[in-house]
Amino acid sequence: MKITITPGDKAVDVVPGGPVTIAAVDGKVTQVTLVNEAGEPVAGQLSPDGTTWQTTEPLGFGKTYTATATGAGTDGKPATVTSVFSTATPRVKADVSMNPLDGQTVGVGQPLAFYFDVNIENKAAVEQAIQIGTTPHTEGAFYWYDDSEVHWRPKEYWAAGTKITVNAAIYGKDFGNGVFGNDSRLANITVGDAIVATADGATHQMTVTINGAVARTIPISMGKPGHETPVGTYVVMSEHTNYTMDSSTYGVPTDAAEGYRTHVDVASRMSNSGIFYHSAPWSVGDQGHRNVSHGCINMTTENARWLQEISQKGDVITVQNSGGPVLESWDGLGDWQIPWDQWVVGGKR
Repeated sequence: MKITITPGDKAVDVVPGGPVTIAAVDGKVTQVTLVNEAGEPVAGQLSPDGTTWQTTEPLGFGKTYTATATGAGTDGKPATVTSVFSTATPRVKADVSMNPLDGQTVGVGQPLAFYFDVNIENKAAVEQAIQIGTTPHTEGAFYWYDDSEVHWRPKEYWAAGTKITVNAAIYGKDFGNGVFGNDSRLANITVGDAIVATADGATHQMTVTINGAVARTIPISMGKPGHETPVGTYVVMSEHTNYTMDSSTYGVPTDAAEGYRTHVDVASRMSNSGIFYHSAPWSVGDQGHRNVSHGCINMTTENARWLQEISQKGDVITVQNSGGPVLESWDGLGDWQIPWDQWVVGGKR
């Protein structure tokens, strides 16, 4: 019989996130020990037919391991093989943050966003490490905004009720240039009702649909001349109550001519550049008639509260006929601004 151990004897810079595999040909594996230099064992499991053994826990960084495997051949003769190998020591350990998080319910436009704390050279290795499971099956792809931020989004909006499993199994994976993944992350996410709103700057109305049926038409006021609301498909990023709208957050001092610092009861963020839909009791007379805001979508407190109460982050709001510039794909979660045929190319890979 023949027994092989992978990694082989004297192997160096072994990737800790990969498995140790022991395989038998013309026989079965009967006993395996795998220990580090301190004698601490590493767990593994033998296949039902006894021909392979594989680790069930990862290895450590910068450690030396000794694997010893014994087997019995079909001819009854025993065989023993030993492999001594060492794992890689990273130059940098990469951690990842995720949005959304485990247990969250999101809207049908929600992308899966991953933010690394270092630049990634081997982006294909990251894409292989991050496993996306969906029920029902959903076609989707990764897109890199820069060397540390990658999103996964479906080709079309999520189906309401979709269950998403994210296994960012990055630990011990080699991402190039001495960068190795550090802590792995898991998340189970649910897609809620399909809540999609269309805000029209010409009619000054927002039409809100729930699972395809019109639920309410809301009078609105969007950006006035010189502050036109950007046109495009937004994804609601976060929801707030008792919120202070502050022009300095996007570069306009509060004491400038166009500056402001205003308290509102209800506000939901649509972009990083400061676009919200929010309650605006001061512009009720303009809502449904003219655009007077600094770029946000104004509505009554009652309508803003209703919309926020029925929805969640990840809901879709499309702005049209505002006279504004096109929403940038990198502004907030503007992923849907990128056509699918461009998205699947992968961005800045």
